[in-house]
Amino acid sequence: MLSREDNETLVRVGPGTPMGALFRLYWLPFFLSKDLAADAPPKRVKLLGEDLVVFRDSAGRAGLIANACAHRGAPMLFARNEECGLRCIYHGWKYDVTGAVTDMPAEPPRSRLKEHVRITAYPCRERNGVVWTYMGPDAAPPPLPNMEWNLVPGDNVHLSMRVQECNWLQALEGEIDSAHAPILHARIDDRGAINDWIAKRDLRPTFECLRQPFGISIAARRRLDEETLYWRVNQFVLPFYSLVPPQSKFPELSGHAWLPIDDEHTMCLMFSYHPTEPLLPRMRQLFTEGHNGRETGHASRHARMPRAPTTPYADYWTRFNINTAFEIDFESQRTTWFSGLPGLWVQDAACQTGVAPIYDRTQENLCASDTGIVMARRLLLETATALRDRGVRPQGVAEPDVFMVRAVSLRLPDGTPWADAGGTHMTARLGAGFGYDI
Repeated sequence: MLSREDNETLVRVGPGTPMGALFRLYWLPFFLSKDLAADAPPKRVKLLGEDLVVFRDSAGRAGLIANACAHRGAPMLFARNEECGLRCIYHGWKYDVTGAVTDMPAEPPRSRLKEHVRITAYPCRERNGVVWTYMGPDAAPPPLPNMEWNLVPGDNVHLSMRVQECNWLQALEGEIDSAHAPILHARIDDRGAINDWIAKRDLRPTFECLRQPFGISIAARRRLDEETLYWRVNQFVLPFYSLVPPQSKFPELSGHAWLPIDDEHTMCLMFSYHPTEPLLPRMRQLFTEGHNGRETGHASRHARMPRAPTTPYADYWTRFNINTAFEIDFESQRTTWFSGLPGLWVQDAACQTGVAPIYDRTQENLCASDTGIVMARRLLLETATALRDRGVRPQGVAEPDVFMVRAVSLRLPDGTPWADAGGTHMTARLGAGFGYDI
């Protein structure tokens, strides 16, 4: 378990907090490019506790500025997006994507006030369907991280975003925990592809963890037969990424960016991709439409339940939440699905959201399968403390190739070290296949 002090350190992400300062060193993947149209109304977002709006100007540039007008605090959510800027509807002050004031119609013609006033603005860049922003202290931002899912051809990747009503760490810990998958996601009627998962053959894996320049490799060992072990290696990549290995019947890589909206809400950016081939149309359909009324790893279009524009990330909310009990079906739990919850990500979200948006980790009773979670917490605390006390930055802040990592699933002869046998396969190389049989 964590002490109350350490728990507070890890879950608080606002300005001036240790974790908030750590996150602000990195580029943040905070919006999907396809959901921003030029000269369309701005959309309210919240990032690391800061109230902001995102928009695309007449020239196609993405902008991220404060929601409060620098004049008298009117909401920029209601601003007019016109002629390469957002114009506040209160007094007409207009801002470009850099935060500069370009017009003050209520001021005298000779006023130089607009030369001295700026609205808070953060630089944005786009790559492969994702809008990134940098909220950090450096005037010259670091390079964008070279993450394979954001570099492969667009046909090879599927992206989705959804809001989850819990702290970012609860969400992250759910995905780097490999022990839960064949239990939480199982069927009890011995039907369906899930029951063919290799991991279901051994529900008592042994865990080994290895610190890496990017974060931590969390390896779960299961026995296939007397001579062969099955290793699934999840990756925790600083500051908030999780990478999940492929399954034999689902040969794609996947993972999440667990981006903190504030202390109690998380933006879940999910990516699924194949390193060398376009995703099969059937797979993309499953991600978009779900399967027989159930959700896959991605939030389907049927799960969407948009909220009022005044709600941060209004378009990315779903109907599966605490208020709807995640639409659990207790009859299904009795007859078909171990959890009774309608689909993969819903099952995860229900457990990650837990009993409170921020769980009191002093009440935990950790066990052997939590080895990766313990190490991840320790790494985060050490990294945030080193930044706060000594100004030491993680390697990945300035070195974009640190992020070129893959999760792996390996069948190895008993006695073969997984880290040695999987080292090459865990390094992502654009255009290169898996390099092993899945």
